[in-house]
Amino acid sequence: MNATTTFGTLDWAVLIGYFVGITSFGLWLSRKTRTSGGYFLGERKLPWWIMVGQAFGTGTHAEQPVAQAGATFGMGFATIWFQWKNMLITPLYWLMAPWYRRSERTTVAEIIEDRYGRKLALAYTLFAIAFFVLCQGVMLKGAGKVISVATGGEMISANGVVIAMTAAVLLYSFFGGLVAAAYTDFVQSFLIITLSFILIPLGLREVGGFEGLHKTLPENFFDLYSGVSGMSAFTIAMLAINGFVGITGQPHVLSMCATGSTERAGRIGHTYGAMTKRFCTIGWALTCLISAALVLQRGAKRPDAEHAFGYASRELLGPGLVGLMVACVLAANMSACSNLMVNSGALFTRNVWLGYINPAANDRQLLWVGRVSGLALTSSGILFALIVGNVLHAFLFTETIAALFGVMILGGILWRRANRYGAAAATLVAFLSYYAALYLTTCAPGTAAKPSDLSTAFAGLWASGNVWAHLQTGTLMLVYKWLPGPFGFTMLMSFSTLVIVSLLTKPEDAARMEAFFDRMRRSTDQENMPTGQPKPLAADRGEELILLDVGTWFTAARWRGFFRRYREDLAGFALAWVTVGLMILLAWLVMRIGR
Repeated sequence: MNATTTFGTLDWAVLIGYFVGITSFGLWLSRKTRTSGGYFLGERKLPWWIMVGQAFGTGTHAEQPVAQAGATFGMGFATIWFQWKNMLITPLYWLMAPWYRRSERTTVAEIIEDRYGRKLALAYTLFAIAFFVLCQGVMLKGAGKVISVATGGEMISANGVVIAMTAAVLLYSFFGGLVAAAYTDFVQSFLIITLSFILIPLGLREVGGFEGLHKTLPENFFDLYSGVSGMSAFTIAMLAINGFVGITGQPHVLSMCATGSTERAGRIGHTYGAMTKRFCTIGWALTCLISAALVLQRGAKRPDAEHAFGYASRELLGPGLVGLMVACVLAANMSACSNLMVNSGALFTRNVWLGYINPAANDRQLLWVGRVSGLALTSSGILFALIVGNVLHAFLFTETIAALFGVMILGGILWRRANRYGAAAATLVAFLSYYAALYLTTCAPGTAAKPSDLSTAFAGLWASGNVWAHLQTGTLMLVYKWLPGPFGFTMLMSFSTLVIVSLLTKPEDAARMEAFFDRMRRSTDQENMPTGQPKPLAADRGEELILLDVGTWFTAARWRGFFRRYREDLAGFALAWVTVGLMILLAWLVMRIGR
């Protein structure tokens, strides 16, 4: 027990050593960044193991153990599906990763311009910039909560952490770009893994092992799937759809898939970087069960469930280890923020500066515009961080708004007939239906309880007798609590709109569409092709994309030489499912210990 934890000299030594070391390493890597291509994409030469570290580091933020802590602390281990929402669709990452490398573009907005035109690309760019600001704000606040509570509030306040961390992450990212971000992500990924598991042996010893956990907590807290936790099968399904549609629309997905030295490097990095995160999530959830047991055994009170991770750190860690924990939290944030900073700079530079302000800009100008714009946009993330209250709700909000834009991206790759009119209408309907549905769930006249789901909300509206008066009782918010019903309703409305409007309006230019999908059919692994010679067809190398042109699945040609043409997709997809099964089995076995 370490109830009087202070942030001492040894802790400061560990923290300063981490910061100086990682910053020096990042600045050392930056010495070779001389072009915008190197700054934004690392010249597409990153090895597979760096891609794994980059995807893991970028996809793992300090707010995620905080959010998982809040959920597990109150409802048990089954809430792991808030973070595991992408578990059941992670094998699809193997199939989708080549889309982004084969696009031969620097940003997702440029892919949208190729597919739908310039206006939708600009709309997406504005969304993506806002997305980066929101994401970094949530990450900063999550780290602030852990560090502030873990140090007993003695080191710095949560908002103080937010401000200090922003200044820290900017230094090496400003000069080094994606190469510095990717390599430091790989190094810091080991600290993130340490963060995920460091508290478990100490906590188990303190609460009496797994046996003590089971004696202290309700038995349903150890279920891998439990209705008591609020994680119904429908909720998990909606979270999975949220994850897949959202990942295709996240602005930084291109850097995680398209910057490897080969297409397979991108596949491995995106898929198994995510798998590493799923593994660490088991550690977060178990740590928070331990924290809940500590609170009950000691009669302590935690007014904010999202302080559970920081509370466990403060109670269990000794001198030096608190400093290591803070360094781990910083690593989780700095690795992600550095990547997002580079990507936000790329978006502004390629899709605003080059597209609308200075189309004649040379490469050196683009490099500096990318650095300065990334710096400015990352700094603005502080403002959002200072107003974030519940990290879990904010985390799900950022991923959901990506899914609202992801409808047109996913639909545009899977369905050739999708056009700009359908894409624009689908995105507009997505936002309107999502906010309308969530607003309706806050409507409760008089002393009536707020509806618990969307069907109850619709029933209340129908029975109100005065629709306008009923609607006036709702609460308009930017960040609503994520609910599966409103999200499912939104996806149904948005995809339906994409299909209906696209079929009723003029199709995209046939030649432009042929060029777009021809790139998707060709392997990018063979570089430096002679001028005018097309890249080799992926089908000849066993690398054709099984998800491309879903409509052709019902033709005989689709099935000729199926296993030969799609062997890379099929083998990797199967192996990823085996990994998913082993991960779920591991979590189940851990929860059986001590029963």
